Amino acid sequence: MGKLLWCFLILVSFSNMSDQKGMHKKAFVFPTASDNSYVSLNTQLKKPLKAFTVCLYVYTDLSTTRGYSIFSYATEEQFNEILLFWSKDIGYSFSVGGDEIIFKVSDVPVDPTHLCASWESITGIAELWVDGKPMVRKSVNKGYFLGSEASIILGQDQDSFGGSFEEQQSLVGDIGDVNMWDFVLSPQEINTVYAGGKFSPNVLNWRELTYQVHGEVYVKPQLWP
Repeated sequence: MGKLLWCFLILVSFSNMSDQKGMHKKAFVFPTASDNSYVSLNTQLKKPLKAFTVCLYVYTDLSTTRGYSIFSYATEEQFNEILLFWSKDIGYSFSVGGDEIIFKVSDVPVDPTHLCASWESITGIAELWVDGKPMVRKSVNKGYFLGSEASIILGQDQDSFGGSFEEQQSLVGDIGDVNMWDFVLSPQEINTVYAGGKFSPNVLNWRELTYQVHGEVYVKPQLWP
């Protein structure tokens, strides 16, 4: 009986970490703070990124309490290739190639919040859109190229490639509608995405997402339109 139980537990564990696909109208729910619960996303990206746009929804009540990771893209050479992070009393931190810029906000997010972050190498211009409204453009890491052999993780901030997580940086809440392009979306295209329209994401596509769940993370219906 003990051997049968052991085999069952191994099968459950393997099922939890196996590739799963498609998240339309769904969200990942991170119910508790941890240093071992996260979702890793798969992409077929084969060449360095000269530009990108990432759009997603995040819903949490941590914003007045502490910081938390929103989107983490790491390579072996640079664990903050792309990091979108909420910093308490500061606002949104946006890192590209390890260099950080801050987008201060006057209102602390309490509702499901739609974010789009973009950057291009040729000018270094970075943009952050919050619920369809643009923040003031800034510049970071002009001329840099992002590595393509990436570990993309939701729910944790990577301080090494695929790991070195800290509980006090973990997300508690929901995240969904994560899409990524290898170019900068225009304002009109971002408005289309915010309004719920489709615009053919070619790096990460939420409707056809391939992912692995690790630890205590659940897939539930999304709580935003």
